[in-house]
Amino acid sequence: MFHGAAVYSSDDELMNIVVPFLQAGLEIGAPSMVVLSEQHSELVRSAMPDMSQLSFLRDPYLRPASVIKSVQQFLTGHILEGARQVRILGEVPHPGVGMPWEWWARYEATVNHAFDQSPVRVLCLYDQRITPGDVLDDVTQTHPYLMTADGHHIVNDRYRRPEAFLTQSRPTYSDPLEAAPPLIELRDPVPLAARQAVREAGSTTRLPVADVEGLVIAVCEALTNSICHGRPPVQLCLWANPDRVVVTVTDCGAGPTDPFAGLLPAATGPPGGLGLWLAHQLCSLVTLEKTKDAFTVRLVAGKPASCHLDAVKADAAAPPPRG
Repeated sequence: MFHGAAVYSSDDELMNIVVPFLQAGLEIGAPSMVVLSEQHSELVRSAMPDMSQLSFLRDPYLRPASVIKSVQQFLTGHILEGARQVRILGEVPHPGVGMPWEWWARYEATVNHAFDQSPVRVLCLYDQRITPGDVLDDVTQTHPYLMTADGHHIVNDRYRRPEAFLTQSRPTYSDPLEAAPPLIELRDPVPLAARQAVREAGSTTRLPVADVEGLVIAVCEALTNSICHGRPPVQLCLWANPDRVVVTVTDCGAGPTDPFAGLLPAATGPPGGLGLWLAHQLCSLVTLEKTKDAFTVRLVAGKPASCHLDAVKADAAAPPPRG
């Protein structure tokens, strides 16, 4: 596997990186998945003389676990058809484009484990003009290779093995809604009470029913894990505004020992690993927070808020949910 990162600061630099990467794949018959903004996709289309092996995805990366699953399916399908290599080119979401970074940082590290023995070359793109410095620092720690502005790659001496990166102490995302007291707080709830609480809160929002029901399933999975594998007491807290619902499930246990929990289905051990993986497929954001005395799963339905000041102000000004 090749997992590289490229940082660019202009469209010309972007093309100097992207075109040689895709052209090299075409020369050996390697199918390539391209996940770029529509503007950058058009630049690539205009620059590539042959697009027969290129698949442009119109939807950006949304959920890390779903992206890993899609890449696995893309890779497997083409390998079965005789491809000796597959290439993936994409722009990874981050705060510069209004998305929380935490689970995408976990994604970048997990890719190195998930495709370690696979004939895949992955190139992740970051626009230096809008990517925060802490994100770029994580990028250098999660990519074994760095691509230069002229399209060449170098071995990255700052790369850290995924197990080491994922188990280090890191700042954890906290939604701006959590600055206020929760709308609902349940101690040692049964799954039925949790389902009712989430559905009731969801009914006061503008979220599609499918998003609310996905959150219901995810919360029940997280709650069941806490009851079966954590330590009491278990606490469920819920916040909501018209555009999203945030739920935290906290117990006094240590949380999963698998550093890839949620992003990959558990290969062995208790079925709780599959529940977290399912939650990662259904929610707009899932974070796992470990402290000395507790483990918290945070689940969000609706567009997650960026932790920037403008997002905090917007949430403070938003009207409370109806009901």
